Amino acid sequence: MVGDARPSRVRAGGCPGAVGSRTSSRALRPPLPPLSFLFVLFLAAPCAWAAGYKTCPKVKPDMLNVHLVPHTHDDVGWLKTVDQYFYGIYNNIQPAGVQYILDSVISSLLADPARRFIYVEIAFFSRWWHQQTNETQKAVRDLVRQGRLEFANGGWVMNDEAATHYGAIIDQMTLGLRFLEETFGSDGRPRVAWHIDPFGHSREQASLFAQMGFDGFFFGRLDYQDKRVREEALQMEQVWRASASLKPPTADLFTSVLPNMYNPPEGLCWDMLCADKPFVEDMRSPEYNAKELVNYFLKLATDQGKLYRSKHTVMTMGSDFQYENANSWFKNLDKLIQLVNAQQQANGSRVNVLYSTPACYLWELNKANLSWSVKKDDFFPYADGPYMFWTGYFSSRPALKRYERLSYNFLQVCNQLEALAGPAANVGPYGSGDSAPLNEAMAVLQHHDAVSGTSRQHVADDYARQLSEGWGPCEVLMSNALAHLSGSKEDFAFCRKLNISICPLTQTAERFQVIVYNPLGRKVDRMVRLPVSKHVYLVRDPGGKTVPSDVVTIPSSDSQELLFSALVPALGFSIYSVSRMPNQSPQKSWSRGLVIQNEYLRARFDPDTGLLMELENLEQNLVLPVRQAFYWYNASTGNNLSSQASGAYIFRPDQKNPLFVSRWAQTHVVKASLVQEVHQNFSAWCSQVVRLYPRQRHLELEWTVGPIPVGDGWGKEVISRFDTPLATGGLFYTDSNGREILERRRDYRPTWKLNQTEPVAGNYYPVNSRIYITDGNMQLTVLTDRSQGGSSLSDGSLELMVHRRLLKDDARGVGEPLTKEGSGLWVRGRHLVLLDKTGIAAARHRLQAEMEVLAPQVVLARGGGARYRLEVAPRTQFSGLRRELPPSIHLLTLARWGPETLLLRLEHQFAVGEDSGRNMSSPVTLDLTNLFSAFTITHLRETTLAANQLLAYASRLQWTTDTGPTPHPSPSRLVSATITLHPMEIRTFLASVRWEEDG
Repeated sequence: MVGDARPSRVRAGGCPGAVGSRTSSRALRPPLPPLSFLFVLFLAAPCAWAAGYKTCPKVKPDMLNVHLVPHTHDDVGWLKTVDQYFYGIYNNIQPAGVQYILDSVISSLLADPARRFIYVEIAFFSRWWHQQTNETQKAVRDLVRQGRLEFANGGWVMNDEAATHYGAIIDQMTLGLRFLEETFGSDGRPRVAWHIDPFGHSREQASLFAQMGFDGFFFGRLDYQDKRVREEALQMEQVWRASASLKPPTADLFTSVLPNMYNPPEGLCWDMLCADKPFVEDMRSPEYNAKELVNYFLKLATDQGKLYRSKHTVMTMGSDFQYENANSWFKNLDKLIQLVNAQQQANGSRVNVLYSTPACYLWELNKANLSWSVKKDDFFPYADGPYMFWTGYFSSRPALKRYERLSYNFLQVCNQLEALAGPAANVGPYGSGDSAPLNEAMAVLQHHDAVSGTSRQHVADDYARQLSEGWGPCEVLMSNALAHLSGSKEDFAFCRKLNISICPLTQTAERFQVIVYNPLGRKVDRMVRLPVSKHVYLVRDPGGKTVPSDVVTIPSSDSQELLFSALVPALGFSIYSVSRMPNQSPQKSWSRGLVIQNEYLRARFDPDTGLLMELENLEQNLVLPVRQAFYWYNASTGNNLSSQASGAYIFRPDQKNPLFVSRWAQTHVVKASLVQEVHQNFSAWCSQVVRLYPRQRHLELEWTVGPIPVGDGWGKEVISRFDTPLATGGLFYTDSNGREILERRRDYRPTWKLNQTEPVAGNYYPVNSRIYITDGNMQLTVLTDRSQGGSSLSDGSLELMVHRRLLKDDARGVGEPLTKEGSGLWVRGRHLVLLDKTGIAAARHRLQAEMEVLAPQVVLARGGGARYRLEVAPRTQFSGLRRELPPSIHLLTLARWGPETLLLRLEHQFAVGEDSGRNMSSPVTLDLTNLFSAFTITHLRETTLAANQLLAYASRLQWTTDTGPTPHPSPSRLVSATITLHPMEIRTFLASVRWEEDG
């Protein structure tokens, strides 16, 4: 195992004699000769990263330096599918062909050594790269080494920041950055994060970027009021302190707001898609405009420079799918640079213009030795004008949002089984298994027009297709792995339609096996529900003992579901056997009393309306009146205040108060030994099951909404709202990408005085996994199963948007209303409601959210399969861990990295101050020696978060803040297999392993 070093930090100019950057990442990959544990100490190279700026162009310190950044913004799906964009198909929809953009850019760069270009979307670049000749690849490598082709961001996609879960963000960044590291070595490693188009920016995203080792972060979109204030206060650039738990500067990230979103200045777009006039230098031509353009540019640069604090300013020269004819851009930029700089001698101009990159611009800012203000909140919600809040996409396309979250769960199970079984998972009795297709599909889904729900319909369908096709190779892999680990070659079945109670095997077979795999580092007790026929069933646990089970009838469909509780060990599986009992039929278990309860909770319903009216925590002696109902906002199509309509991006209700779906619900009560349920039917298109299982400390609300009727000509945005008497003082709390919690205040922004034009939409925030309200004593928390928009619009109230169907486009480019036909019209989901004393609420919602994101995976088989190895008896239970992880530690990643290498991430999932009476926020020390049962770690190397740099070699630029000096601790060393995790800390390792012979 290797020495453990936190990243060192570098100040510009502080590294005399620094040499070129390391040129290859291959040192990350091959394992050392296997030893029981090998400890290697790497000497930190504190100037390694700073040396990456060595190719930056020279500037003129006594002038205003205008850094021109030629770039293209290539959406990985939006109006066209990923393939349609890459190949340039259907240019009648949008003229865009990424393969031609890259061809053209490379040719133009090779034509003039002064030219520079940045590229971002590795999903496209990697595809293009693999189609190139060796000669072209060599030329591109040279351009990268010279710093003339620079990669910014480097993720597979430029991910959304509102609807994305942090685990999926890390995965997609790791995929893209790994390609760059393996293809170009450290020469291709991005120095800056570049999120020019996402519609608002989360604090957790900045924290993740900092932990990945980025020196700075550039983005284009922020609220129009916020931008105006920042321009006046010269705060377009500052240091973002992106974590309340991680000690500065761990999550500090220098952040720059680009001056013109990500477009060229007005009148200076020289792409074939633009209509601006090119430079005409011939004074004899009636179209001569060179002098006029130069003077215009000089004024533009001077005015822009006044909004920033240094002698440097940046201009983005490019936009969506530009540079398909790169020559038209570069030819005019060449002239601009030549003619503007000629004014220095001719007229004493103090403006110097140059080809540059975001990283080179950042390097100059760092050398300026300025002190920067600090930001601690986030950039949500985003509005680009009055009445124009981009808060609709928090909830758009809820079916796709759920499919993405479910696929994240499935991918982690696939990755873990591939790691636990080793090579046997990839080639086995079921064929060739592969996690890569789903990994890539999930990466694509993080794009800011994918999981956000802001693409056209046929593109959303294509995103779902990519996920579906990715599941198949993972199912083969998981079958190989389960056969290897269990010792039995069963005919495994994966029922993908359990959410709508369809599974042919369980509904027809007289006997079958249920393999339940648990991806968490602790054992779980989980209720399994399977659709079955009208019979009674006997369920046996892995030891052959009969376990309690129930068959309940679903009132709405008269179909049956089998219930039993499965106890599954950490990072492992339990196999339960189910057999049909002859000549017995299940008893209907309907009841009249509108109360359901278990050992911990009691829920009461109003006998007149059928609505939930009270929740009681029996364990903590808490009682809270809670009324939950469904409402809908009438979507605006524009009014006398603004023509802005509600659409895929924008949420704009036509009035503040929503309308009831129904003021009462028709109810059926189901009470059995393993479940108590109240089935509520609100209308032909809205129903809900409120459910309690034994030993469960939360109330489960399973809602079904759709098809939303729009025959009345009204678009509808449907919410589930909880109303309580809690005195919440205008405050509520939402998670940031599933990790840290941010306080929200109604009609308020922490860094400027808000002029609120939309009292509903302007108070909506992204809810990735949870939202809560508290009066300081009691806390009501609602966990979600996908990303949704949510708010608290009055004290004691909490709402989440579950579905929306709209009849008008919101004029943000999609050109298509959100009126999906087909299966996406029906949406089913779950809200988990927790009532706790505020002091212990975090322990409940943190651990429950972890169990929801990484829920157990159910795999089915008929049973009676042959032995995997004749000499080894099959086993019905397995754990990949020799000892459970402590509750505050989460196994974030366990995945194959190389032939004998695994990627391992462990995180502390509690924030500072969430002690909850159980010491959950304390540092945790973990011994990795013999932690895993399926393999032995022979060598361990710690890396940055995205696993593209050894931590001992990583360094970041230092920034001075106006909050006082920031300590820069010396790197600590790991001299044993023992690691310590502090609150909200994620540690990433590449582990060389030797798999055990018997799996």
